[in-house]
Amino acid sequence: MKRFFTLVLGALAMVAVALVSAFIAMRLAIHGREVEVPNLSGLTVAEASELALRDGLSLNLENRFYSGSVAAGHILAQYPSPGSRVRRESELRVTESSGAQRVSIPDLTGESERAATIGIRRLSLDLGVVAHLAVPGDADIVLTQTPPANSGGVDGPRVSLLVSDPEDSEPPPAYVMPSLLGLTFASASAQAAAAGLHLIATPDTAQPAAQTTAQTTAQPTPQPTASPDAASTLATPAASPSSPAPAQSAANPSAMPVRPTGVVTAQSPLPGRRVVQGDAVHVVFGHPTPASPSTPSQ
Repeated sequence: MKRFFTLVLGALAMVAVALVSAFIAMRLAIHGREVEVPNLSGLTVAEASELALRDGLSLNLENRFYSGSVAAGHILAQYPSPGSRVRRESELRVTESSGAQRVSIPDLTGESERAATIGIRRLSLDLGVVAHLAVPGDADIVLTQTPPANSGGVDGPRVSLLVSDPEDSEPPPAYVMPSLLGLTFASASAQAAAAGLHLIATPDTAQPAAQTTAQTTAQPTPQPTASPDAASTLATPAASPSSPAPAQSAANPSAMPVRPTGVVTAQSPLPGRRVVQGDAVHVVFGHPTPASPSTPSQ
């Protein structure tokens, strides 16, 4: 029994030694891939890049600023700071000095965006943010700039522009097509106008014939002959409130246009479709199908 416990303790000791060895090896592997960040201040960009590559690091030139103490083309600042430890293949972000400000900021207002960009590059300045604003007047004109023209004591050689856009460059608002089915002419017109849509009404051409047949069946007595005005009213599409009045009958020029009767039985575009303010909506007006006539009493 004593021999068994000795073997167990020996195995546990070997496992503990293996775990400690693995931990130490992992620590050495992790820290073995770390390097100390060199001091790049005052070096040229080429020298800093060569020194970073020597330690397995990469260089990223992030910005440029004016400086009266650091010569142009030399490193003004860096991150991470010198002496800190980072993993190999990490990136060092640096800021380059542009030297003391010697270039006057030009006046770019009133020029086109392309001409202003060329003028900035010609003076070895950097183009900053270019924003656009819809205003009345000509498009593609520089409205203002940052820093202002002929300003001194600026931080860096970066010039940002505000350029004009056409006033109507924004698209018209879009809506979801509402359902007009079952609405009268007045209700459908009100809903269409609320969404800025143009309503074009069309009578159901099949409905007058059905009504005539039903009237003939129910009333065998001949009816008075309809005037030409009534026929032309049924055949002429009703206009929307914003469209011109329909052409009047040649037989009676003084006849007033008649609004469609009944309710909307069909529409285009269909409900749920995307429409833009000012679009035309075609609707068909008709009457509900009449119920089957009851058997006349004897």
